[in-house]
Amino acid sequence: MSADDHLNGPILIELDEIETPSVTDAPPVTDEEMPVAQGMAMQHIMQIGARRPSRIGRLFWGLLLSLVTAFISIAAWNFVSGLITQYPLLGFGVTVLLIAFLAVSLAIAVKELFAFSRLRRVDALHRAADTALADDNLEAARKVARDLAGLYKNRPETAWGRDRLAERLPDVFDAADVFSVVEQELLAPLDAAAKREVEQAARQVATVTALVPLALADVIAALVSNLRMIRRIAEVYSGRSGTLGSWRLTRAVMAHLVTTGAVAVGDDLIGSLAGGSVLGKISRRFGEGMVNGALTARVGIAAMEVCRPLTFTKATKPSVGNIVKRALTGLFGD
Repeated sequence: MSADDHLNGPILIELDEIETPSVTDAPPVTDEEMPVAQGMAMQHIMQIGARRPSRIGRLFWGLLLSLVTAFISIAAWNFVSGLITQYPLLGFGVTVLLIAFLAVSLAIAVKELFAFSRLRRVDALHRAADTALADDNLEAARKVARDLAGLYKNRPETAWGRDRLAERLPDVFDAADVFSVVEQELLAPLDAAAKREVEQAARQVATVTALVPLALADVIAALVSNLRMIRRIAEVYSGRSGTLGSWRLTRAVMAHLVTTGAVAVGDDLIGSLAGGSVLGKISRRFGEGMVNGALTARVGIAAMEVCRPLTFTKATKPSVGNIVKRALTGLFGD
């Protein structure tokens, strides 16, 4: 056998001579080494919503809107005038359509003004209630209670509560007790309806974040769900808020969250949600879903505080933990 045949032949390797690492020698994986869910979708939305536009930005958009409106109006006028000159019958038909469009636009504007008026009325009642409670003014508190009963006089779900309030109000001789009765008899069904809206939004945001791996899908879902939730909460407490009113409320809610420091993720509640669930430890997407759901619940509670005509006094303020538990129990496991 030649030297080349010896080199090309089979080679026997003794495996017993190679030391292989044991699985038991591997260091344990601790919770600190695992990625912690931060709820980035809701964090971005809160920061954007709470950001105040600059004066030059508001001036820019105001001037741009004015110029666009002027150009459209002039172009529409010239188009209709020329059409009437060339084709009178067709021109008058387009004129009728244009007048109908302007009438609908005017109706929408009036509706928005009424919505703003209702929001201002609720804000005024909120301030009056806070003043009456701070001064312990019984007459002022009773006036706020009567005004609230008048505010909800066309709401069927408050009919029984309004009757009970009218019966109990003369027997109450303390401002705090007056508002306690108002919360028990008048606002309790509204609070329950608002909490259901918060639970639904938290569940939807958590589900989309956990199950849809598309880029920006969680941000879009969280934005749409939170805007709809804030609008519905406003409808629960003050009727329809309108499109512009909904944006105003959204900014007020986000500003309230920033002011109270509720946008932070690193507290005990969010930390426990991010790392306390088995699915949250296994999948980062499920952890993100739970955190985004919890932050949505925070936005909902802030919306209740902003839209509610009374500050929570004797009634128990909704907690994020209870809402998240009711919304997410069974969704990601206990």
